[in-house]
Amino acid sequence: MISLKQLNYALAVEKTLHFRKAADLCSVSQSALSTAITELEKQLGVQIFERDNKKVLVTPLGAQLLATAKGIKIQVDDLYQLAQAQKTALGYPMTLGVIPTIGPYLLPKVLPAVRDQYPDFQLRIIEDQSHVLVDMVRNGEIDTAILALPYGIEGLLSFEFWQEDFFWVTHRRDSYEAQTEITSEELREARLMLLKDGHCLKDHALAACKLGNSDTDTSFASTSLSTLVQMVAGHMGTTLVPEMALDQLVAGSAELKAVHLDEPGPHRRIAFITRPNYAGVSSIELLMKLFRKQLKGKR
Repeated sequence: MISLKQLNYALAVEKTLHFRKAADLCSVSQSALSTAITELEKQLGVQIFERDNKKVLVTPLGAQLLATAKGIKIQVDDLYQLAQAQKTALGYPMTLGVIPTIGPYLLPKVLPAVRDQYPDFQLRIIEDQSHVLVDMVRNGEIDTAILALPYGIEGLLSFEFWQEDFFWVTHRRDSYEAQTEITSEELREARLMLLKDGHCLKDHALAACKLGNSDTDTSFASTSLSTLVQMVAGHMGTTLVPEMALDQLVAGSAELKAVHLDEPGPHRRIAFITRPNYAGVSSIELLMKLFRKQLKGKR
């Protein structure tokens, strides 16, 4: 009879395309994993993988079988999640994805309270870009993710828990001391530096300002908000950051000033996303309430 262990091993090989790496991922010996895969192929009567000393390939029929196996794994994981959810709040492990323009600024504000109230809650966190996390949620590799909306999440559920505006960060020498607002028209003359293409924060900032790429300084492309802010401190230009990042990136700096973007908001919305049939929705809703409470207390 086919076992869940065999399916998990096969999915690990599909992910890594390497038997030793798959064995490490599953915390078993390579020989044990290889034996289980061979037995699985015998039971099914088909070859799932082509392998030699240099590479591993998934056969066309193997790809179809593994797609079904992935769906089975998701359903089994959700079954455990549903059973555990009936016992205790946040009693089942959760894997959470978060994007780089949210994680460093949100998690330190909210996770201490989660640990205090639910010390036994096992939370694993993965940081990556939005498109990667959306695929991981869809494929059942992670349970949920925190994204900035709007973003394409067709077929998934979203649970919005926060809204915020953007702030223009500039060197104090480049702004009036009394200035508290800036319009998109004024930003056109502000040598605006934003994250490189592929980061949704850039898309949200341009949309909020009604600007295009041609209105920004493209001579410098960064993957980090902190790098952009350091460039501003070095008098190299200006940038836009979300409200939740201000205390880490700007507060306490004598060289920097944050000015609210005077355009209709909210400029971005923060939400959990998950699969429609995910059994741990009640846990997400509980986290959402805790996060919202902590953020309101720190605003």
